Amino acid sequence: MAAPEYEFRIRGRLSEALLDRFDMLQPGMERVETILHGPVSDQAELHGILERVRTLGLELIEVRRLPG
Repeated sequence: MAAPEYEFRIRGRLSEALLDRFDMLQPGMERVETILHGPVSDQAELHGILERVRTLGLELIEVRRLPG
C-alpha cells in the first residue's frame, strides 16, 4: 500500500537552500506561500517534517492529508 500524500502550506516563498531541506517533498509556489507535497510513510516522518518547519522558523499555514 502506498504512503498517504500530505500537503504542507508555508507562508512566504522558500529559497532553494530551504527547499533542499525538504527534498522528500515536491515544491510548488503561489504568490505568498510555498506548497510542499508528497508521500509521508508514517507518523514519525510527519512529525519530523513538522519539527523541521519549526526548527527553521517557518510559519506553517496548513497541513492536510490529500485524498487518495
